[in-house]
Amino acid sequence: MAGEQRDGTTVLTTAREQPDEARDDSVVRPDRLEDFVGQPEVKRNLSILLQATQERQQSLEHLLLYGPPGLGKTSLAHIVAHELGTTIRVTSGPALERAGDLASILSNLQTGDILFIDEIHQLKRTIEEILYPAMEDFALDLVLGKGPSAKTLRLELPHFTLIGATTRVAKLSSPLRDRFGGHFHLDFYEPEDIEQILLRTARILGIALERTGAQEIAGRARRTPRIANRLLRRVRDYAQVHREPAITASVAQAALALLNIDQHGLDKIDRRLLGILMDQYAGGPAGLGTLAAALGEEVATVEEVIEPFLLREGWLERTPRGRQLTTRARTLWPAEGVADP
Repeated sequence: MAGEQRDGTTVLTTAREQPDEARDDSVVRPDRLEDFVGQPEVKRNLSILLQATQERQQSLEHLLLYGPPGLGKTSLAHIVAHELGTTIRVTSGPALERAGDLASILSNLQTGDILFIDEIHQLKRTIEEILYPAMEDFALDLVLGKGPSAKTLRLELPHFTLIGATTRVAKLSSPLRDRFGGHFHLDFYEPEDIEQILLRTARILGIALERTGAQEIAGRARRTPRIANRLLRRVRDYAQVHREPAITASVAQAALALLNIDQHGLDKIDRRLLGILMDQYAGGPAGLGTLAAALGEEVATVEEVIEPFLLREGWLERTPRGRQLTTRARTLWPAEGVADP
């Protein structure tokens, strides 16, 4: 199932109604916690929470899932709903533009239902304040009228579970963050886990993927399942057009070379940023605004999209004077093909 925006509210659509690649994502999404690969600590704690909730026959506490994009927050929310045998309603922070949008969704929930809000840190303050009594007291406070004649009406809500997902947990206000009973941090995956995810995806979608091919793709997927599955589909296209019977290591290498993704998982814009630091600033330091201008990108794009992977993998470091290359980057440049050909 997936969320589709209609008239400001969120409607679940079936896999058959979605575009092909979105349908592929729905098909490969696991339904059970035991089928979810990776994140062992999150799985253990979530399993205990689900089992205890079911034994008490109570509604699940509100959950907060946070971590970088593409690690499985949405999948886990759907798994929780499936494990509990309940309905999940999907929306996102930016989609809730008016207080009435959230009030409409809340008033239509049933006991035990799950409301999943993706990118919850982007909720407007007025909408966030409606959530406070809804999460704590399962009540919806509505203001009728304006001025001195305005009246407050409190509507009782069924006991539901809010699952919030965010890539920027620090952006959440403390009052909202503290109302979640369970906090689960999703971290980047090990290459072995990414390999297992790729083999599982290939098996479900009927892609002939050899283990060596899976290893090659996993090594360039930035330890992120979403990226790994996207690369698998592009390599599948290459294998199909070139009439390759299966995706081997050599086929994956050829396909990923066309996508400008090197053996370290660096893409073209990553190498451009590293190249600017090396060639124009002797390895740095250089200011973030300077790098963004040289790349022709917004500062926020460099800081939130490009930098995190380079920082995490040891290519780039932040200093009080700006960004600079690490010893690893200076050593490998351009001996291992880090630079563009």
